Amino acid sequence: MPPQRAGGAAAGGDTSAFFAATLVLWAVSVGFEIGVRGRRELAPVAAGFAFFQAANAAVRAAVSRDPLFVNTAVSLLHSSLTFASVIFVLVNQWRNKGLENMFEHHELFGGSWVGAYSALCFSCGYFAYDQLDMLRYRLYSGWIPGILMHHLILLICFTLALYRNVTINYLILTLVCELHSIFLHIRKVRRMAGFRDFNRKVVKLEWALNWSTFVTARVVCHILITYKLIADAHKFDKGIELPLALLGMAGMNLLNIFLGLDLFKAYGRERNQQRHQD
Repeated sequence: MPPQRAGGAAAGGDTSAFFAATLVLWAVSVGFEIGVRGRRELAPVAAGFAFFQAANAAVRAAVSRDPLFVNTAVSLLHSSLTFASVIFVLVNQWRNKGLENMFEHHELFGGSWVGAYSALCFSCGYFAYDQLDMLRYRLYSGWIPGILMHHLILLICFTLALYRNVTINYLILTLVCELHSIFLHIRKVRRMAGFRDFNRKVVKLEWALNWSTFVTARVVCHILITYKLIADAHKFDKGIELPLALLGMAGMNLLNIFLGLDLFKAYGRERNQQRHQD
């Protein structure tokens, strides 16, 4: 998942208006594809949006009404479900067809592993839900909020890929990063729930998992995908797919840098707090 989200910080009206307008255009486009053009295979996009909206309402009613806590808890649910679905898709493909041709260009670009299309649709619905939730409660900061840009990039890349039924498997591989998001959200939920002085060994393990999955599941994974796109550039037909894929991965890699800086700052703050307590 994404760069760290702020809590309740207001941003400029022009910023929220821009992202709200793009979300409305996205919703109209998806609704047209499903309702008018009969693209029933896109129904899991709407199902994903409805599911996570219902999860938001459930957490709000049963646990806490704090918008940031509710948003983070639902994000933890999404990360867990998405990573589990990605692992299922990859393991199922490996068991059925083996690794030999799994990462060939024709498979990554034009193929769609069993369950990959629906998983991508469902996750696309989540990003639309999350964008709406953050705009509604202003869970972002800055003139150009990284978290909103992250979601906009993903919505554009995911939706165009789903419309054209290309690069589905490439995009499933980008979601391996949800493993890191699980530990990122666990830490935030723990701190918001008031467990800031938790067992130090557990906190150290939490940070070890945060850093190791950030590097492997997010940074290295996205760099390898970018490398694969560049290495296979000559195999792409002339069209929008390669430029869009490279632009999307450039955006993800840039946002990973910002996320890494945020993690480093958070780690430094937590270590300083522990030293003061000693």
